[in-house]
Amino acid sequence: MSDVMDNFHWLHGQPTSQGAIKVLPEHFVVKENLGFSFAGHGEHFMVKIRKVGENTKYVVNELAKACGVKSRDVSWAGLKDRHAVTEQWLSVHLPGKADPDLSQFEAEHPGVIVLETARHDKKLRPGDLQGNWFELRLTELEDSADILRRLEQVKALGVPNYFGEQRFGHGGNNVVKARAWGNDEFRVRDKSKRSFYLSAARSWLFNMVLSARIEQQKVHSVLEGDCLQAPERSDFTLIEAVSDEWQAKVDAGELAITIPMVGDNALPSAGEAEAFEMAVIEAEPLLLKLIRDNRMRHERRPALLKPTELAWRQEENDIVVSFALPAGCFATSVVRELMQVREQEGRTYANSDQ
Repeated sequence: MSDVMDNFHWLHGQPTSQGAIKVLPEHFVVKENLGFSFAGHGEHFMVKIRKVGENTKYVVNELAKACGVKSRDVSWAGLKDRHAVTEQWLSVHLPGKADPDLSQFEAEHPGVIVLETARHDKKLRPGDLQGNWFELRLTELEDSADILRRLEQVKALGVPNYFGEQRFGHGGNNVVKARAWGNDEFRVRDKSKRSFYLSAARSWLFNMVLSARIEQQKVHSVLEGDCLQAPERSDFTLIEAVSDEWQAKVDAGELAITIPMVGDNALPSAGEAEAFEMAVIEAEPLLLKLIRDNRMRHERRPALLKPTELAWRQEENDIVVSFALPAGCFATSVVRELMQVREQEGRTYANSDQ
């Protein structure tokens, strides 16, 4: 990985062991979990695919041709990496039409297999994703024993819920551009670029606040004025006074300490927590100005991420790790706590967790 993430502290200390991921596509497997069942009827033809060596948007365009519709009639819940083995659902809007035969589509695209089809009364939309299940093969390991020890720590305490380096662009370029835009050095009219830069700005500030709490050993401790959030909830509880009861709920995983996804309004935190957050955020005035100028809505995101279904096994010199994460969380944030990813020319490593 690049040095972009070196700006942020590790929860379990910086790993000393090096290794590789995604030397081969089959070393990085992703299966999405929509979290709901299909109606069994409706205008939308649902197609579950397994793909290798193709990105989602390319498959969408080719599936649209096979179904005789335009690309905009095919939608998805999340984009999946090209350099991996991934399974996901696509929906095709086919009102009043029979289910198409996709055998020719499969024959023409050997990197894509149709696993299942169904019907539903709503199309898939970005964000209709509960999470993803991952299986990663860690190879070329220098110190397997250290990685196994760290896996036990991750199982017990989780990892920082950082946005991964892919959010920030190659070498952090999206953050650089966001600062320049916030400094009124240029205008951004392209919608996709606006989205990239704004997302990078908020994600960078989130990571910086989280990193500061880790550095000061405050990531596990409730502060006065913290916003605590229950699992799978977007609302939160403002802690006006720290108590053993609130700390016990955090320790038990019933509530999570949250970090700001900064918006144009005042932080909802208060007291000690607000002062801590603002001290970090105000160190990036151009990013803060950009977010406020574009009237982004304030949100909160849990500070720590605890992978579920976490399991691992050692196969000769490799370690195979599997786990599930909620949508919007990054498998690379888990790997980062286990080992340093060795960069080698001509190899592609994991860079997508959508």
